[in-house]
Amino acid sequence: MKTKSSAKKRFKLTGSGKIKRKHAFKSHILTKKSKKRKLALTHSGLVSKADTNSIKDQLRLI
Repeated sequence: MKTKSSAKKRFKLTGSGKIKRKHAFKSHILTKKSKKRKLALTHSGLVSKADTNSIKDQLRLI
């Protein structure tokens, strides 16, 4: 089976098997957002434990 194209563009697997993602709300309308908030959105995060199996299924890792 093919992987979901949308998932393969948005998620990466780390060495320990966790799934890395980027934060939303950083593309436009940045004038009203604080510098602290924009800086926090710049850094990548991890997918929550509840969503991990769903993402792995989309990436065909299960």
